[in-house]
Amino acid sequence: MNTQPTVTYQTTLAGVTAADLTGGFWEGWPNPPAPETHLRLLEGSAHVVLARAAADGPVIGFITAISDGVLSAYIPLLEVLPNWRDQGIGAELVTRMQAELQHLYMVDLLCDPELQPFYARFGMQRASGMLQRTYAHQSGA
Repeated sequence: MNTQPTVTYQTTLAGVTAADLTGGFWEGWPNPPAPETHLRLLEGSAHVVLARAAADGPVIGFITAISDGVLSAYIPLLEVLPNWRDQGIGAELVTRMQAELQHLYMVDLLCDPELQPFYARFGMQRASGMLQRTYAHQSGA
């Protein structure tokens, strides 16, 4: 018997506070953003899709996109809380974000090689790229 609440999805930040963004989204990050910073990054994204435990429950997963609104978008983050993984939430977040961005020519993201098969399920193709990371700024503070 599943005792977890029904998952709901939303594409706005209506009703979301920093208190809704706790619980370990940044697993493995040595310098993770605080919930207040997490809320700021959601607010600064062109598109967000949130998964919540019930309509007014805490956020249990999210995906963001930044975009020029004309031709392109980049998906920098997809996260699902560890206790909610392997239930299709990440797949649903990607599917819903793709629907939000379907009018654009290109949607890009970078991921580790072991995650490429996950994204390939949604029609994404492998590509090479370049990146720069400044870990001292990882917290967003």
